[in-house]
Amino acid sequence: MGKELAVEWLKASYSDIVLIEEIIDNDFLTHLVAFHSQQAIEKSFKALLENSGVRIPKVHKLQNLISMLDIKIEISLDTLKILDELYIDSRYPSAFGLLPYGKPTLKDAETFYAFAQSIFEYVCQTLDVNNQDLRK
Repeated sequence: MGKELAVEWLKASYSDIVLIEEIIDNDFLTHLVAFHSQQAIEKSFKALLENSGVRIPKVHKLQNLISMLDIKIEISLDTLKILDELYIDSRYPSAFGLLPYGKPTLKDAETFYAFAQSIFEYVCQTLDVNNQDLRK
């Protein structure tokens, strides 16, 4: 059952990736790109955990999840930390996922998207899943 549930986690991650692709150029929605980037990474990490038979923890912090994984690609822990902070802040209306200097820029959004996409693609490759099959 692990592989089947891992694929379901990847489908959920892919929906975040597809959503980001729809809004990536909208300067007004950069905070949502950051939020969905965090979500795509979280779900990708949970796919790896599920595939390896690890019970999925009810946590959202990327830094906690990655500590449970044996990842064979270079991952920016700084970017994980930023996305964790944005995810937490975006849950409260007064902050809306702001960086210390304010709302994420388009460049920030593109960086977060590229980061999430690279992790998603790594997990697809690791689990031998064609991301086009996830649309089914």
